[in-house]
Amino acid sequence: MKFIHTGDIHWGMFPDSDKPWSRDRAQAIKESFEEIIRLAREKDVDFLLIAGDLFHRQPLARDLKEVNYLFSTIPSVRVVLIAGNHDRIQANSALMSFTWCSNVTFLMNRELESVIFKDCNTEIYGFSYYSAEISEPVLDELEIADNGRIQILLAHGGDNSHVPMNKNVLSSYPFSYIALGHIHKPQVLLEKRAAFCGSPEPLDKTETGPHGVFFGEIDSASRQVTTLKFLPICRSQYISLAVSVTPKTTNGELAARISHEIQSRGLQHIYRFIIRGMRDPDIVFDLDVLESRFRIVDFLDQSEPQYDFSRLFAEHPSDMIGFFIRALKKDEMSEVEKKALYYGINALLRTTDERS
Repeated sequence: MKFIHTGDIHWGMFPDSDKPWSRDRAQAIKESFEEIIRLAREKDVDFLLIAGDLFHRQPLARDLKEVNYLFSTIPSVRVVLIAGNHDRIQANSALMSFTWCSNVTFLMNRELESVIFKDCNTEIYGFSYYSAEISEPVLDELEIADNGRIQILLAHGGDNSHVPMNKNVLSSYPFSYIALGHIHKPQVLLEKRAAFCGSPEPLDKTETGPHGVFFGEIDSASRQVTTLKFLPICRSQYISLAVSVTPKTTNGELAARISHEIQSRGLQHIYRFIIRGMRDPDIVFDLDVLESRFRIVDFLDQSEPQYDFSRLFAEHPSDMIGFFIRALKKDEMSEVEKKALYYGINALLRTTDERS
């Protein structure tokens, strides 16, 4: 038996909503889901498992129709899904009256339920969210007996506010595979037993690294997972890079280095740069021009001006500069204290007022 495990698609979301590429990212989410459908067809899987948050919010009827059309293009694939905390079921939801195509099973109950597929000796368990949070560890006390079938659990959670999970408890159940959602970075929780699929597309700057889906195979005799592969499919990645500077680094040189780094890694990706090291006190890094040319979500300047405090104190022992250095300078300083010292010295050196 073959399956694709996905979830956290967040159809309808506009990542980086304050950035000019946000609409492209929203489209990429839909295109990646279309790629998942294509993979399900290409690999001739038996099941497409969707572990919650297919939609970013309550889906409109038009969203349901779009997704249902895609499901209809893989009629031989059994689609089984649950609702997560984002697309949780509400009384006025269009989900309540929607008719899915015949190969789709939506486990909509708030309590654990299951559906049996006799032709492939498989039983799939799951439950849906009806609230934004489920803080109880509802998976800790399941009564699941080994019934001779391939048994799969669909669940959405993994943090304190969303179905806290104990992997030792999960490993004690007779499930052949546990398909988990909610954690957006893909990760295997139990080797060939349980995994968080992650979101097919990264959704914010903290979600670095490749994103995609899991493809698995379960032996029908042993009912054990024999293959579990992560398949990257994301159109873009968030890439965080540190750039070192020295007192000789100019603004133009830094901009050229960053530009080269982006072009060598790919214009489709979204970048976050952290600037570190010592810089010339007279240099102010202004990289706004790069933000108009590339997908740069964030610049974090952690560089420090290379002041010679001993020389400055010797030159200004009795004026405001000397007093300021004596008051703030110490061997171990927090980042806030350093910034206060640097900004203060910079302001005092540039002022033309009387300092004594």
